[in-house]
Amino acid sequence: MTAAVIDGTGDPSVLHTASGPVPAPTGSEFLVRVVAAGVNPLDAKTRAGDGVASAIAAYPAVLGQDFSGVVVRSPYEAHPLRPGTEVYGVVPVPRYSGSYAQYIAVPSLSVARKPPTLSHVEAAAVPVAALTAWGMVVELAKAHDGQRILIHAGSGGVGHFAVQFAKYFGAHVTATGSTRNLEWLRELGASVAIDHTTTRFEDVVGEVDAVIDLVGNVGGDTGSRSLRVLRPGGLIVNAPTGSWPTLLDEAEAAGVRATTYRVAPDGDTLSTITRLLEAGDVKVFVDRVFDLADAAAAHEALEDGHTRGKLVLKVADS
Repeated sequence: MTAAVIDGTGDPSVLHTASGPVPAPTGSEFLVRVVAAGVNPLDAKTRAGDGVASAIAAYPAVLGQDFSGVVVRSPYEAHPLRPGTEVYGVVPVPRYSGSYAQYIAVPSLSVARKPPTLSHVEAAAVPVAALTAWGMVVELAKAHDGQRILIHAGSGGVGHFAVQFAKYFGAHVTATGSTRNLEWLRELGASVAIDHTTTRFEDVVGEVDAVIDLVGNVGGDTGSRSLRVLRPGGLIVNAPTGSWPTLLDEAEAAGVRATTYRVAPDGDTLSTITRLLEAGDVKVFVDRVFDLADAAAAHEALEDGHTRGKLVLKVADS
């Protein structure tokens, strides 16, 4: 099979296509033919030597967590997701070889039936971002009627799902983003959209119950400033890996609760999200699509930092 691989960590140019063996599923794993693969920040961090790079056992390595494709082999004959079924989900990279490839072996608990109303390209943009947003907004912040939630980077892959989930469960949503995305954030469900390039959010945001932090403290002290708008005992949930080493200490000093978050490849929760997608209550936005051979260009675009929604690699035509 063909895959986009890295022979070692480095800048986007280390990504290149190569031929390799089709994975051999064992036990309760599926063999899936990949049609499209999502591109996530963790992919780029790992490629650069951070993220989960330290857990890569051998090179060449295949990155990519999100996938949408077709079952080739099921764990057993009577499995409800039989060969020919369209599925999507998350590959637990780097324990498994990733989705920037024509075929993957993936645990059955990481797979769900693909929403029939979505194309493979659209479906590949969902799993990691939507599951991350669900975990932060629904499971940890417990979004509900009357709650006030501040979401940083609301127009990104995780952010655009976070805004929609918070709105769906009744929260009053304030989201930060760039100038070009303000109206789109309102369309997604934000009651207040703040241009982070011109306005300091703490100057216009009142007290909030929860902050969904998709930025961290890497620039402009966004994280530390967020603590000042949280009510006493409020919650801040931080996702970007390594973006705020002093989070817990600062939160304790400010009298608020804090936690990081790491997404789990949960097919059951993804099936719940599927129902929201099918009902039209939540939508996915794909910014750009790249061919598998152009994975390096996709990483360059991701690291440029101006993506609205998600980037996707097209691995096959269908």
